[in-house]
Amino acid sequence: MSGTASPNAKMAGVGSTLMFVVTIVLVLLALWRDNGWGPMVWLLAFVAMTLIRMPHHRAAKTSAVAKSQVDTTEKLLLGGLFLTMMALPLLQLATGIFDFANYQLPTGTTAVGALLQVPFLWLFWRSHTDLGENWSPSLEVRKRHGLVTHGVYARIRHPMYLAIWLSAIAQPLLIQNWIAGLLVMPAFAAMYVIRVPNEEAMMRDLFGADYDAYCARSGRIFPKVLR
Repeated sequence: MSGTASPNAKMAGVGSTLMFVVTIVLVLLALWRDNGWGPMVWLLAFVAMTLIRMPHHRAAKTSAVAKSQVDTTEKLLLGGLFLTMMALPLLQLATGIFDFANYQLPTGTTAVGALLQVPFLWLFWRSHTDLGENWSPSLEVRKRHGLVTHGVYARIRHPMYLAIWLSAIAQPLLIQNWIAGLLVMPAFAAMYVIRVPNEEAMMRDLFGADYDAYCARSGRIFPKVLR
């Protein structure tokens, strides 16, 4: 399979991306008064996150997979994260269907949630950039998979998980709702606890002693020097 997309395919990808962004912006403008500024910050961060991931997601479709562990558990974890991190918040912002589950936090907590979007988006972008063609949305190893130990991966093995942790913590501060806001935290905690050991086992099988040496000098989501 060729890894180079045709000009028509590239144009279609750009067109769909622009349509997505325009749609979200129109929704944002329409719902500003109803939802307040906290959910709008979440929505802008969601748009930015989607734009960061789109080209990597397209590239991953053209990269041959050498090994995959996408089982029922993996599908459930991904489905739960998609539901709580994307689908439920967007549904709440668009319809207010979960208004009965709203709660109210002190005003300053919304500002904290907004500030957390800065390290979240930077880490999310930097992680994808450093991984390059090694990135996959699920538990997969590419045929030309390399052990990435540079950039943000030099001291942290899972900076992308750290980024998503920041987003998951910020979401219930910005969307103050037990269903559309808070549920993302247990959903991502389950993914982190179950998936990370499986992911590291795949890397250890592939890279052996090199991966063990990497683990010895790096932490999972925090540099070892801070432990």
